[in-house]
Amino acid sequence: MPVRKNDRVEFARLQPVLFHKRTALRIVPFSLLPASIFTFFMKSRPLFALLTALSLSGISSAAEEPFDIVVYGATGGGVAAAVEAGRLGKSVVLIEPQKHIGGMTAGGLGATDIGSKTTIIGLAREFYHRVWKHYQDPAAWKYETRAEYKPKHHDAISDHLETHWFFEPKVADKILTEMLTEAGVKVITGERLQREAGGVEKEGTRIVRITAESGKTFSGKVFIDASYEGDLMAGAGVSHFVGREANSQHGETLNGTRPRYPNEKAVDPYKVPGDPTSGLLPGIEPAPPQETGAADKRVQAYTFRLCLTDAAENRLPVTKPAGYDPLAYEAHLRWILANPKAAIPGKSLFKLTPMPNRKTDSNNHGPFSTDFVGRSAEWAEASYARREQMWQEHADYVQSWLWFLGNDARVPEMVRTETLRWGFPKDEFTDTGGWPFQLYVREARRLTSDYIVTEHDCRRTRLAPDGIMLASYSMDSHATSRFADPEGQLRSEGTFLVKVRPYPVSYRAIVPKEKECTNLLVPVCLSATHAAYGSIRMEPVFMMLGQASAFAAAQAIDGKQSVQSISAEKIRAHLGTAALIAAIRPAGAEDEKPAAKAKVKDPFSEAVLRLKKAQVLDGDLAWLEKMKPGENIDGVKVGGLLIRFAGLTKPVSTVDEALDHLASANLFPDSKGYWRANARAGKTCPAAQVKQLTVRLAGSLPKL
Repeated sequence: MPVRKNDRVEFARLQPVLFHKRTALRIVPFSLLPASIFTFFMKSRPLFALLTALSLSGISSAAEEPFDIVVYGATGGGVAAAVEAGRLGKSVVLIEPQKHIGGMTAGGLGATDIGSKTTIIGLAREFYHRVWKHYQDPAAWKYETRAEYKPKHHDAISDHLETHWFFEPKVADKILTEMLTEAGVKVITGERLQREAGGVEKEGTRIVRITAESGKTFSGKVFIDASYEGDLMAGAGVSHFVGREANSQHGETLNGTRPRYPNEKAVDPYKVPGDPTSGLLPGIEPAPPQETGAADKRVQAYTFRLCLTDAAENRLPVTKPAGYDPLAYEAHLRWILANPKAAIPGKSLFKLTPMPNRKTDSNNHGPFSTDFVGRSAEWAEASYARREQMWQEHADYVQSWLWFLGNDARVPEMVRTETLRWGFPKDEFTDTGGWPFQLYVREARRLTSDYIVTEHDCRRTRLAPDGIMLASYSMDSHATSRFADPEGQLRSEGTFLVKVRPYPVSYRAIVPKEKECTNLLVPVCLSATHAAYGSIRMEPVFMMLGQASAFAAAQAIDGKQSVQSISAEKIRAHLGTAALIAAIRPAGAEDEKPAAKAKVKDPFSEAVLRLKKAQVLDGDLAWLEKMKPGENIDGVKVGGLLIRFAGLTKPVSTVDEALDHLASANLFPDSKGYWRANARAGKTCPAAQVKQLTVRLAGSLPKL
């Protein structure tokens, strides 16, 4: 049974006062206290809170010291912002309302949604590289070996980039914690922003301090709201929006109410099939929403990204929640029985995306799954107390769904057997019995700034002139409602999935209008329509925008400027995205001059020519110039290429010396592990890898 949110938040609010150490991020969990002490503490919470606040006043006053940058929300984007601020030499505090850091990145979303992997840069790339390094260690593999796991997600591009996009939640938590510690970030958990009047104090257009429910205050020069809900943004009186805009507002096609489609074929929505007088099944509305494309306050469904395992020695069984009601899944059952060939765990019902060590990232999958459809619209503006109730309602819904699939005798035996094979890992989310701490808030408030990212940006019919990084995931929305159509059939509404190519995200989309606030950045609840936000709302993008926010904040502090006046060009230069963005062309531009396109030379051939001119290549080059796809190249030849390239600036005689020199010169920092192992006698390297290496080396020549 998941721990109820209100208990967990209350614990988290007290624990930092009782157990916080200035040099550590970890908090002693109550589960480690003896039962007698735990019981005494629970009965004496008000007294303990008062006494500890008095006796540990040094901790309280430390939290009230002024900071250069205050980051609210330790999501992936918030962690990246705080780490960047720390690395830039700014004093920074990262405030998280819950007990845990990492948001969805450490909260179960181990199967990273990306789009184009090569567009992920900066701290985001570093995080996924650190994940890769973690799993290079044989000690990281307890319930399977790396060799057993690798075929599940073999990816040559990721191998070349030395990144790992699939990971266990506890690994994400460990790495994010290490990055924060290394950057000297002060992390405070269990402190929720006071959302009543006075929670955000402003002087003119500048925020000067924020106050938590505990009474602690945090003053700063620049503030970054990296929460999923945008509570700080809203408290600052900044314009924002919740819901779906009408298609007509921005000339879009995917926004507003979506066309109804019969994906729940043969599903009757009534308690007694065919009898409207019997009433509708739970979660089904009595009539279609308004006309297609109209605006409303709905947002796409929320869920939990569950981490499951089939390793018996590490598995906790799914238990029956209190208040379990099988009627809530009657429509689901009707779909399963009507679609027996499609109703297979992993292929529908719920995902079983493999994570290391025989774990999964189990997301919604199919028309009836873990999404709690129609129950998310209230979240953004709801009180903390109501959010706690909604968190529990979502947890009960998802856990009851798994219980239903594994235990209801009406469910086909194959489905029951496969479902019961899975349970919660004992070594994940250990303080909540394996249940994720983070509800997947796919969208809540969205900033309304001077630039609103729309479907036109995603389709590249408009390119933001002040783009600072690239987003590349499909425009994607989960269902927003279920209803009975006039023919008495069950329908869903709100979904779309439209592929895009990488497109620039405007800097203005993460800063409010200057007249409203001049020292706030919003990298998560940024300014975008519902349709466009469905593409941007991915964890790597939030990390990149978080890093960009921190750099802009530092620039604003150093120059005593508003965040609106920071140059997007400077941000691009700092992040290393200038060349990526410059290469983006408007939709259709690729076909305007086919003749010119035909003249573009092959990057590999160009690289070989450049290396020849630099005298990196000598002797017989046939092995390099005539490589064929699928061919394996002698490691000695590849090693010679690396040695000669490094020799342009320093005499070296071995591959190890060459790679050490290139890494120290920051010319080749993230691939030396692979080449150190393979560019030598007795080893071979795939031709595709060697081609990429050649292009990369040639691209570094101007830096020598």
